Amino acid sequence: MSAGRPRVREFGIKIGSLEPGAYNCITDVQGVSVGHVTLIEGQGALRPGHGPIRTGVTAILPHRGNVFREKVKAASFVINGFGKSIGLVQLDELGTLETPILLTNTLNVGLVADALIEHMLEANPDIGVTTGTINPVVGECNDSFLNDIRGRHAKSEHVRQALRTATDGQLEEGAVGAGTGMSAFQLKGGIGSSSRVIPSQYGGYVVGSIVLSNFGRLTELIIDGVPVGRDLYEHMAPKSSANGSIIILIATNAPVSSRQLKRMAKRATHGLARTGSVSTHGSGDIVIAFSTTSRVPHYREDIRTPVGSVFEEDLTWLFRATAEATEEAILNSLFRAETMVGRDGNTRIALPLDQARTILQKYRKIQ
Repeated sequence: MSAGRPRVREFGIKIGSLEPGAYNCITDVQGVSVGHVTLIEGQGALRPGHGPIRTGVTAILPHRGNVFREKVKAASFVINGFGKSIGLVQLDELGTLETPILLTNTLNVGLVADALIEHMLEANPDIGVTTGTINPVVGECNDSFLNDIRGRHAKSEHVRQALRTATDGQLEEGAVGAGTGMSAFQLKGGIGSSSRVIPSQYGGYVVGSIVLSNFGRLTELIIDGVPVGRDLYEHMAPKSSANGSIIILIATNAPVSSRQLKRMAKRATHGLARTGSVSTHGSGDIVIAFSTTSRVPHYREDIRTPVGSVFEEDLTWLFRATAEATEEAILNSLFRAETMVGRDGNTRIALPLDQARTILQKYRKIQ
């Protein structure tokens, strides 16, 4: 990923009305850290099981402690269910997340989940002995246009590396980690992130979003209300297929319940729609939301004084923050990604910034 490709805000586009956090990333939510392992190897004709490889793993940790012993409140919302994620049933039933969240490609879900289980068993020798089992949470999108997806190249060591190297602060975006081989609007997509801070009189809470974007047709792409993709199509007219999915993760430090998180997760759909998505038949569009403040101890002796809660009417600010951060995160995944050539010479072109600038100037969105 080139440091020279700007994020959407650096390009001159300000999404929404709320201000971002210091990093404008999900890591603005205190305690959240993210790790990527990017796998790029080989070129030329596809040899199933051997390459070329254009894939990876992204790990999102809700806090640095033992997430099994100190779970966080969570909820999910399925916009369109053409997906193969793991762990959502229990997450919604109990309203808690008890592992980091891992992102990868569709056929790697089982291997990544197995590695996550091993990681959690090592950290918790009581699992399956004196207490219950573990619910790994793994999300996915299909990167087979660029990647040898049958090779299932993301292995246990890559999962462990992503977990071990997870950091806070400014994140890598675009064609990194799980986003390495992903496409968006028939352009190069991948990982993107953004955050919003709600006004202090309503709590001053932070909402962050990170997305794995792999969806949409070029003609559908909208940037800050401008049909940029429609104008680009006249010059590019990509012949490659366009379907795919998106995984959206929402984090907040607001002391919200799992019910309230479910309501927040639903508002990510507004940010997704603002970029032009219609959630096609073949898309697995899934949102997972969690609160770093609303902790749920696994053992009774770990119970602490419960935190307060958010006044229901103030949720509107969290809803707005969710929509804005999600929209900008998706656009960042496009703006930051570089052109990539994958298997069989299949190519995803990076969003052409000069042409996008001309279109946005025509609509008087930027100077």
